[in-house]
Amino acid sequence: MEPDQVVPGSVRPERHAKGRSGGAQRRPAGDVPGGHAQQDGRSRAAAGGNRVDRVTDEHIHPAGSRFQHQPPREEGQPLPTPHADGAHWEAVSSGTGRGAVGEAGGGAHRTNPGGAGGLAARTRGRGGVKAPEGGVVSSVVHGSLAEAAGIVPGDAIVAIDGRTLRDAVDYQFYAAEPEITARFRKADGSEDLVVFEKDPDEDLGMAFERATWDGVQVCNNTCFFCFLKGLPKGLRKPLYLKDDDYRLSFLHGNFVTLTNLTEDDWARLEEQRLSPLNVSVHATDVDLRRKLLGNERAPDVVAQLERLRDLGLVAHTQIVLTPGVNDGEALERSLRDLTGLYPTVQTVSVVPVGASPRLEEWSRDRDGIELVAPERDFARSLIATIRRFQRACEEAHGKSVVQCADEYYLAAGRPVPAAGRYDGFPQYENGIGMVRTLLDDWSRLRRRLRAAPAAGMAGKRVVIACGTLIGPTLTRLTEAFAAETGVVASVHPVTNTLFGERVNVSGLLSGGDYVRTLGGVEADLVLLPRTSLDYFGERFLDSMTVAEVAEGIGAPVAFATSLSEAFEAIRAGPHDPEPAAAPNGAFWSDTAIDVPVEGVWVQG
Repeated sequence: MEPDQVVPGSVRPERHAKGRSGGAQRRPAGDVPGGHAQQDGRSRAAAGGNRVDRVTDEHIHPAGSRFQHQPPREEGQPLPTPHADGAHWEAVSSGTGRGAVGEAGGGAHRTNPGGAGGLAARTRGRGGVKAPEGGVVSSVVHGSLAEAAGIVPGDAIVAIDGRTLRDAVDYQFYAAEPEITARFRKADGSEDLVVFEKDPDEDLGMAFERATWDGVQVCNNTCFFCFLKGLPKGLRKPLYLKDDDYRLSFLHGNFVTLTNLTEDDWARLEEQRLSPLNVSVHATDVDLRRKLLGNERAPDVVAQLERLRDLGLVAHTQIVLTPGVNDGEALERSLRDLTGLYPTVQTVSVVPVGASPRLEEWSRDRDGIELVAPERDFARSLIATIRRFQRACEEAHGKSVVQCADEYYLAAGRPVPAAGRYDGFPQYENGIGMVRTLLDDWSRLRRRLRAAPAAGMAGKRVVIACGTLIGPTLTRLTEAFAAETGVVASVHPVTNTLFGERVNVSGLLSGGDYVRTLGGVEADLVLLPRTSLDYFGERFLDSMTVAEVAEGIGAPVAFATSLSEAFEAIRAGPHDPEPAAAPNGAFWSDTAIDVPVEGVWVQG
């Protein structure tokens, strides 16, 4: 018998996973952190091709109806208290006369939450030490290994193979082994050890309430252009969180500055292969970047990107451009430095600073900096600069690498580039290529309609709402859409009164803005942008619900992000939106934020 073989009626010693390769992998867009079981994993579990056993005081019981819960420690006994270095002492009663089960088979053993790299769990936020609390399960996939083990929503996974889990990244990384022993905390405070035997990288089939289980690493910068500083009061609570957590960059695509990384963080990046990261650069000149970030201790970002290169990791970067501050020669230098780091730096996006009247006033009074909107001549000059760098990268690497936001093309009155120049749209969520995607979607839909004309849609009155930036483009496309379908459609650009007229994108419109603009409109259906809602499709930025907005408008509503989705929505009629397939995920739900308020939130 092999030493680690699981045999009913015996106790399987805890062991540390070996032979790991590839590291953690990013989940497909739209997966809640923690993921769901893959289809092939569900099939194998249903067919009985995997073993799920429970370690208790007396035996390892096969999971299923015969299992009887016997906690490994006294009922209600709390989890071990972390020591100052983040490790904790842990003893698991074996019931075999050998004492506590450890790596050597006897006595208490010390486990480190950081795993094989010896990394201690680190304080998150500014509210004092926050020990990892485990990942609370929000749902279990039917037919999965977790369901076979009797895991239910409300249970929390605390550790795998003796390693305390700090977040969904740890879970993905340590659960990738073919045999793991997982510690769960039940709702009543008792604990179970569950042994899973499975295929490598097969998911257990659990989703979690939040992505990080030891708090959120918050921003230590004071950027004069930080959009959060201009937020009015009364919005959804998560919108005020100043996160700067590299784990959320890996899991959700959030942009981070890397200014708060410790050596433990760098060691974890190397061990778990957390890549790609989205990095806010703004300028590669050290002194200028420190001015932009309001952080005189900000490290050299070029050196940090070179360190990522040495670790074999990659990044997508952005420059938030403030005319008169980091444009001109400063921008030229930044683009030279960043494109010179390809392929470590996969993409460089240049995006305009977004400013509400409140932020404009704050920046002017505190820093003497005017946050001006991009004008036509400035936008045209920038596009020419970007195109020069694109040509050089296309010649050297076969990719454009450098992109600028759609807003610059619209401000300049210039056509957006063809799809091939967007390198697969890796920065779509950052406003890079959204217009091109909209145009190409309409081209495909038009070919489809001409091949098979729509039936039963003629005469339907449809109102399409959007931000003022995309209004002219969407109006032109909607006129063509109406001609092909017979729908009586009109576009209503909505001015943003919550953040100010200068904030002109659809995703930052509030429910109140839609009601104010569209209230009393006569329509069979009102189509609103899906991007205006939270992840779950329930609330707008000002916390108004879908039902409240529909009532305020006085017409049925549906949601879409493209004309093909609009076409399907018109055929289907009013409907509740689905959870978004977007990187931000469930982290931004109100219930998923539990870090202290002091020093972490931007107060309205």
